[in-house]
Amino acid sequence: MTDIAYLDHNATTPARPEVAQAVADAMMMTGANPSSVHAYGRAALKRVEAARADIARLAGTEPDNVVFTGGGSEANNTVILGAGRRRVLVSATEHSAVLKTALVRAADADVIPVDDQGVVHLVALADLLAQSDEPALVCVMAANNETGTLQPIPEIVKIAHDAGALVHCDAVQAAGKVVVDFTAWGVDFMALTGHKIGGPQGIGAIFKRPGLALRSLITGGGQERGARAGTENVAAIVGFGVAAQLVAENLETSAPRMAEFRDALEAQIKELSLATMIFSADAPRLPNTSNFSLPGVRSDTQVMSLDLAGVAVSAGSACSAGKLEPSHVLDAMGVAPDISTTALRVSFGWNSEAGDVDKFIEAWKGLIPERAETAA
Repeated sequence: MTDIAYLDHNATTPARPEVAQAVADAMMMTGANPSSVHAYGRAALKRVEAARADIARLAGTEPDNVVFTGGGSEANNTVILGAGRRRVLVSATEHSAVLKTALVRAADADVIPVDDQGVVHLVALADLLAQSDEPALVCVMAANNETGTLQPIPEIVKIAHDAGALVHCDAVQAAGKVVVDFTAWGVDFMALTGHKIGGPQGIGAIFKRPGLALRSLITGGGQERGARAGTENVAAIVGFGVAAQLVAENLETSAPRMAEFRDALEAQIKELSLATMIFSADAPRLPNTSNFSLPGVRSDTQVMSLDLAGVAVSAGSACSAGKLEPSHVLDAMGVAPDISTTALRVSFGWNSEAGDVDKFIEAWKGLIPERAETAA
């Protein structure tokens, strides 16, 4: 599939070769339970703890604050349901792993509105916190998975802490694209996952401030210091650790490179289609993400046509059983349904190339209504 322009890194970024090799080596060399006290178990545990240290460094914290999970969704669910706060405030543009969990399973949940760029309304957050004496958990993601919008996490933390609330930050989409710093941000909980940074799928982590209680969703053994039962996925953890190392080493060069591709793509689509709207363009954004509309052409039509042309992207809205639903993210930003259902997300990653932009533009420009009519 080397001829495919893979531009869907916000869904999953392909595993790096070093990660694949490390996972294979771990499966061959340490196929033992890290809780076992014999030499094989100790070797497996040593690899787990080395990876924990690498992941902690990427996140700006200490290894003891890292709890491994089966992925980002599990990490988010565990915090929302296990942090001991009945009241949960969640931003309107959160990933569904946070938004749905809070709204469906929390005892008392409120949605924090965002502005037309997708940035949380800080005054609204303070007002919501002031409406109740019930200690709250505030959930705001570091970076949006659809638009790339970056949230002012330190300011959110100050408002929340002044009101006696805890803060959970889903940083899944931010890692590998911007600096992620659990300690500097001051958050109480944070989530990451391996497959967004070139690591394996099915492995994630919770970062927890020392002294805070966190009830495990999975009962059983005492793994992860009682915060997550179940035998550790040694190979996936090792791969996650290698990916974290590579991200930390390359971020200074990879982020500007992805931004260069994004900016080149956006400059060309604006020239080709004057009606196109680039969402969150006036807010701080991830360097790799662009979400934009093509009025008159449904998102699913664009995705399928691009796929046939060898370009892999995602819709800015979800398709279910043939029905196109407006994105809840764009809806929260005030984007009209007839526009949001024409949105497309392009996201670059560690192995993206300039030629990917060219291939996308060549395929996408044929979908522009006025150009398609001319060609016909």
